[in-house]
Parts: sequence; structure tokens; C-alpha cells
Amino acid sequence: MAELINLRQRRKAKARAEAAVKAAENRRLHGRTLAEKRAAKDEAARLEKHVEAHKRED
Repeated sequence: MAELINLRQRRKAKARAEAAVKAAENRRLHGRTLAEKRAAKDEAARLEKHVEAHKRED
């Protein structure tokens, strides 16, 4: 006798798996914590200030 499967459950499981793959890709592309974003912003501001302080006045 063949194994019985529930097509609705299979369809939902497939949709969940696809959503998980898409979520992982989005986390990889866009996933930075707020602290990481702030640290990058602060670092950029610090570097800009450093460059501005060393510019020559002609």
C-alpha cells in the first residue's frame, strides 16, 4: 500500500521552507543591529572630523 500524504500540509511546509530561505537572505543583506548601525555612523563621523582637522588652509 502506498504512503498517504496530506497535500495541504505538504504545500504549507513548502511555503514555510521558502519563507525561511527568503528571511535568511534578507537577514544577510539587511541585518545589522541598531548598535552596529550607530557604531558605523559614529566611526564615519570620527573619521570625517579627523580629516577635516588635518586639512591645510591655503
